[in-house]
Amino acid sequence: MESSTVGQTQEHALAEHEELARRRTPSSERSRPRHRGVVLGRMLFAGDLIAAGLAATTAAIVFGGALNGSLIFVGVVALLWPLIAFSIGLYRSEQLATWASTISDLPRGFVAMMLMTWPIYGAADLAGFSAPVAVTFATISTLFVLGGVSRSVARAGLHRVPDLRQRTLILGSGLVAGQVVEKIRNNPQFGLIPVGIVDDEVHNVGTPDLPWLGRFSDLSKIIELQNIDRVIIAFSRVSHEDLLEAIRASRDAAVAVDVVPRLFEFLDGVRSLDQIGGLPLLSIGVPTFASTSVAAKRLLDIVGSLALIILFMPVMIATAIAIKLESPGPIFFRQPRAGRGNRSFNLIKFRSMYVDAEQRKRDLDEMNESNDGVMFKIREDPRVTRVGRFIRRFSIDELPQLFNVLKGEMSLVGPRPLIFPETAALEEHWHLRRLELRPGITGPWQVYGRSQSPFQEMVRFDYQYVAGWSLARDIEILLATLPAVVSGRGAY
Repeated sequence: MESSTVGQTQEHALAEHEELARRRTPSSERSRPRHRGVVLGRMLFAGDLIAAGLAATTAAIVFGGALNGSLIFVGVVALLWPLIAFSIGLYRSEQLATWASTISDLPRGFVAMMLMTWPIYGAADLAGFSAPVAVTFATISTLFVLGGVSRSVARAGLHRVPDLRQRTLILGSGLVAGQVVEKIRNNPQFGLIPVGIVDDEVHNVGTPDLPWLGRFSDLSKIIELQNIDRVIIAFSRVSHEDLLEAIRASRDAAVAVDVVPRLFEFLDGVRSLDQIGGLPLLSIGVPTFASTSVAAKRLLDIVGSLALIILFMPVMIATAIAIKLESPGPIFFRQPRAGRGNRSFNLIKFRSMYVDAEQRKRDLDEMNESNDGVMFKIREDPRVTRVGRFIRRFSIDELPQLFNVLKGEMSLVGPRPLIFPETAALEEHWHLRRLELRPGITGPWQVYGRSQSPFQEMVRFDYQYVAGWSLARDIEILLATLPAVVSGRGAY
């Protein structure tokens, strides 16, 4: 009886695909991935042309509008940028690149720009009409700032056009598949739309709100009929042979394939993909942090925290006054947290609760919305003041942590600063890698989850951040923090 029910369900699903296919024009639909890449390339090119024009205009203003050899030289240098960007592959369509990923384009572009323009500068200088070095450098800097903004706008705009999002098929129906779907829906900046799931175990579906489209043996037909652009393999219990066949079917259909890695605990040491006699090997080394990179991170913390303290000082003063006027008690809340190397430090925040909040916590245990038994979360926590609710929503309560950063106890970007009972709940040895960097005011948990993330998911965010840490990654997270904070999504 059970097998016949499964068969009927499968036949019904495939019949729906057939009907849907008859209403479509396959040739035009299958060209969507290419069309998406063409649109993105044109948007990036147009943005770079505008940036080059504005940079040349800036140079013209500096030179007083007089047409001379220096102005011509600077204009030529600015207009060379689109050609340079094309030559180093900056117009290729990176389908999962977000608006914040622009930061990774800039170093390559800057080096290429310098290598190509300075020989021209030298030749022009010999000819007697080169521009001053300072003006040339200012023009290039203006070009990169404007180009970075235009590229970010182009990527953000592309991913929010429904017709240009990638129709994504999930292989697997368990817990990890459900998490993949949730991440896709919570992060529209990646430009993905989950269409359905494919798995042989149709009774163990971890994504009940996403339709089951069929079995692995039907994958080729499903890709064609559903006009799939991307396939994500998410820990299905299917056999190794069937997984390989699924990857082959996807690649034969010119569909991008992503695999959620199984070797999660070892991702921190991955260096490269090597091979021995044609056998691929994932090379895992000893993870280290270069001293120069750590020093650069600390320099960014000092300069950044000082600048932000000055910038937000009026906001902090206004917040302090509002807290004092609303309820009795101190302006600041101090709490011991686990820092780098598990060393204790006092984290500073604006007080967002009434002074008896800790005493009232025991009476509210049954309202705890966290199911992990570690963190304590209540969406409408009665202990939070009206001012506290507002400053929490927009992370204003965390601004005093800039002084923790200045003192070297925290970083602008890093793992979430845990209280010691939460640190004690870290059971796996790889969890402790989060203690190798200073905790941060922001981090991947702030950008992707905020208060909505359960404890174990937050720990994974932090582990992956530490495992793949780089200064460019820090800057990318800082850029992504602003829209996350302004939207107030997931904060309470």
